[in-house]
Amino acid sequence: MVELPFSRTEYKSRLDAIRKEMARRNYDLLIVNDVANQHYITGYDGWSFYTPQVVIVPLADEEPLWIGRAMDAAGGLLTAWMAPTNIIGFPEDYVQRADRHPMDWIAEQIAKRGWGSATIGIELEAYYYSAKAHARLIAGLPNAKFQDADLLVNWIRSVKSPSEIEYLRKASRIAEAAVQAAYDVIVPGVRECDAIAAIQKAQVASQPGFAGDITALPPTILGGENASAPHIMWSDRRFGENETIALELAGACRHYTAGLARTLQLGKMPEKVRTTSDAVIEGMSAVLDSIRPGVLAEDVEGAWRAVIAKYGLKKESRIGYSIGVAYPPDWGEHTISLRPGDKTILQPGNVVHSILGMWMDGWGIEVSETILVTQTGCETLTNFPREIHVKE
Repeated sequence: MVELPFSRTEYKSRLDAIRKEMARRNYDLLIVNDVANQHYITGYDGWSFYTPQVVIVPLADEEPLWIGRAMDAAGGLLTAWMAPTNIIGFPEDYVQRADRHPMDWIAEQIAKRGWGSATIGIELEAYYYSAKAHARLIAGLPNAKFQDADLLVNWIRSVKSPSEIEYLRKASRIAEAAVQAAYDVIVPGVRECDAIAAIQKAQVASQPGFAGDITALPPTILGGENASAPHIMWSDRRFGENETIALELAGACRHYTAGLARTLQLGKMPEKVRTTSDAVIEGMSAVLDSIRPGVLAEDVEGAWRAVIAKYGLKKESRIGYSIGVAYPPDWGEHTISLRPGDKTILQPGNVVHSILGMWMDGWGIEVSETILVTQTGCETLTNFPREIHVKE
């Protein structure tokens, strides 16, 4: 069996918190479709979520069920903490067939266990839970009452335990190594894809004491005019002279993810880049000065906005979000957002990735930190110079 990332006591504590919220909502059963939430509850870890896969949490004090493809049940036996009888594989002849669906079989299993008339909370916004999957599940359980349980587990995840924070510290060291690798390899004439190769090596193998995981988002390098668009991918384009390059990278350890964005300048820095950088770095200081327990998420964004307004700048998108355990295609937890209108009260154990990207007309810069809310203020888990790195 693969070593569990957390103690069984911690998994029980997570289940207790989930069941407390289930009871408040009068759920008999919770069906968990979000892959990160499945891992959080069970420890299961495998690239198997391209076929339907669920974790079922009964309100009663018993172990959860993991149900996925039959060939992947072996991975459940190796990585999940539950008894082997609670690792269940649906038959292979349900995989990608037009005449049947895995959710038909899963619905049968739920009914056989006496939950056919239960009130069931189910995550409806999970990336890998399709409209067809949901339709087949509810058709197979006509007497059950379904309620949207989206983000129930995510909000519990938003407060990190000391063990989770330790993984985030390790992820931060990996993220720093990834940015340093980018600084080292990128010069005029180097292809973007070759820079990505060096970055990914650092993301996986840069630390002698622990391994890096794949990150839930791929590395992003935005050079030249590409830096005005925050989410386009790399190519074999070669970096040019006097380019401003935005780097949005991360490290992940046991799937706990720390984001780190920085900006690299090849050649002389344009004055517009310099003044925008001054605003962004001052804005980050304001963000860090404002984060402490009891502060509203929207007030953190307000502190940033007040700074950049002095420079005649504005930013429409949010400036941060809760981060933690993550699987592709996203490393955000979908809970706390640093933006106007988010009245979430920050509390110790929250971890946010504050990303201050400014995407201008034909160029852009990025600076970010992964930030832990402490008992008295905050701590940046990532620790790397914020100033634009200039390579003459």
